[in-house]
Amino acid sequence: MTPTAADGASRGRVVMLVDNSVTGDSRVQKSARSAAAQGWEVILLGRSPSGLPETWRLGEADVRLLPVPATLARQRHEYRRRWLRAPLAYPPGGLAAHRRQWVRAWKADLRLRAARSASPRLRAEEVAAGWLERWVEFRAAQQRRAPRTLHGPWDRAWTAFWQRVMGDRAWRRLAPGLWDWEVAFGPVIDRLAPDLIHANDFRMLGVGARAKIRARAKGRTIKLVWDAHEFLPGVRPVAHNARWLPAHVAHEREYAPHADAVLTVSDSLAELLRTTHGLRELPTVVLNAPEARPAEARESDGGAGPDLRTRCGVAPEVPLIVYSGAAAEQRGLGTMIEALPQLDGVHAAFVVNRPDGPYVQGLLARAAELGVADRVHVLPYVPHWQVVPFLASADVGVIPIHHWPNHEIALITKFFEYSHARLPLVVSDVQTMAATVRSTGQGEVFRADDVDHHVRALRLVLADPQRYREAYERPGLLSGWTWEAQATVLDELYSRLLPSAQDGRPGRTARADEPDVRHHVEASSSLSA
Repeated sequence: MTPTAADGASRGRVVMLVDNSVTGDSRVQKSARSAAAQGWEVILLGRSPSGLPETWRLGEADVRLLPVPATLARQRHEYRRRWLRAPLAYPPGGLAAHRRQWVRAWKADLRLRAARSASPRLRAEEVAAGWLERWVEFRAAQQRRAPRTLHGPWDRAWTAFWQRVMGDRAWRRLAPGLWDWEVAFGPVIDRLAPDLIHANDFRMLGVGARAKIRARAKGRTIKLVWDAHEFLPGVRPVAHNARWLPAHVAHEREYAPHADAVLTVSDSLAELLRTTHGLRELPTVVLNAPEARPAEARESDGGAGPDLRTRCGVAPEVPLIVYSGAAAEQRGLGTMIEALPQLDGVHAAFVVNRPDGPYVQGLLARAAELGVADRVHVLPYVPHWQVVPFLASADVGVIPIHHWPNHEIALITKFFEYSHARLPLVVSDVQTMAATVRSTGQGEVFRADDVDHHVRALRLVLADPQRYREAYERPGLLSGWTWEAQATVLDELYSRLLPSAQDGRPGRTARADEPDVRHHVEASSSLSA
């Protein structure tokens, strides 16, 4: 019988790696929690947002967040003064901020002295302080003037040169910041001596592969699972940086052959990965599906969670459409805003990662220009186990994403969350999602970035939402889209790689030289994009 965490036995030590703070990544959280519940000793390493070591428990899994200083991520020119372009600018560092604050303090002292008594000398100091403030601001502004970017002809030539000279190893020159992750994570992984490393996405693939290579040199065997969340060559390039995408693609190509097994999020992406990297077998698909009965909800006091409609202050009879997930231009949220003037009385809710971010504020400004600001509601994420009941009070779930390679090949997290909330869907015509919606009948499809076509689809769904909700009554549809089903797939993969672990084995104890990262914080797991 497979042991569980409650039995006190461990089937093997699994170290999971992720390049974020864990709290916003529901896939990683569910993977760690479910693997630990199946009897694996799970230690999840992520990046500390505070710069201090942090740790907490996620079910039976141990979460450790490590400081990752981005020292090498900054280009060398960012540490140097720009003598030709801005000879009067302050040098890089904190001197400009220090001078600004010093002038503010001087002016505050002058105001205090003026309140007591005035004098010609004091007036002269006030004039001097004003001129100095202008001079400091001028020098500070020079730092921001025509910032150096990495997408000009010189940068493209530099990129091509190192690709020609070093091949897939060129990332060492083009994106040395990838070493920041190695320096922070590598020694910790070595001390933990895992049986299996579960590396999430492209940055952690290299970290995990190098740990496997080091262990092999010392006579130890580590199995490496690469969990590819997206197709890296198809991501939207980083703005003003010609080096970023070629460098990271080269890094992924170098280390992909070291993976003993590959996980991914869709059948289409699995085929792409096998073709791109010449994988011996098709990657295993683990969908980004929500839990049918989240452990956190079972452990709570059973009280009612937050409700979207209540948070928005919208009455039950008022039509409410919702988008939940990351807010970015390629996600197509602007299409929803532009459609509202043609949708009398319809309210739109945006449950996003950065409600105060510049992109969202731009959407609100546009809504005000169109006269629909009173029908737009922006809310922050809720914990991932509350997402489905939170969204359920909406009338329509919208996914208006644009045509990008990664959007075409997967059913994204919000698709499954909307489905379990039994929301009728309105989705753009990206390949995999549009085909699924047309097949199941759970919603309507519109041409991406086409406002009029979007309005037409919304009107169809709002006219008869029950017709689309009935699709969820189809036997087996939602049960296959649950994390519980995916957790079984994940456990079977681990067991195949570590066959001796199927019957369990004595629990392992931490080594004395393992890092002490016991700065405790509360876990605040959030909805994932």
